[in-house]
Amino acid sequence: MLTEELQVVIIQPQDNGNKSHPYPHALVAGIERYPSQITRRMSKAKQTKRSKVKPFIKVINYNHLMPTRYTLELEGLKSVISADTFKEVSQREEAKKTIKKTLEERYTSGKNRWFFTPLRF
Repeated sequence: MLTEELQVVIIQPQDNGNKSHPYPHALVAGIERYPSQITRRMSKAKQTKRSKVKPFIKVINYNHLMPTRYTLELEGLKSVISADTFKEVSQREEAKKTIKKTLEERYTSGKNRWFFTPLRF
């Protein structure tokens, strides 16, 4: 899924809305800052530093999402992140940490390379 020139993964869809968001929306996770390019000549420390990812969690209206043919399976995140995550700042920060960990593991393993490149319009 795409939104605001960022790639996101839908964690929890809400087709009917709820009291706080009375419109169809989805709880999404995405990458705010993408990893930098890495070359073979760089040291290991520099490579790990440049492979960092900054994630975000948002509630986005369906009208602002654009579906794509790509899928990204992050089953572990669906149990960690829920609508209750937004109520407390500490829960939100913990959820971001788990997202960051899983996305960085994905990036270093080489899976879903298309997800870790910024969009060019």
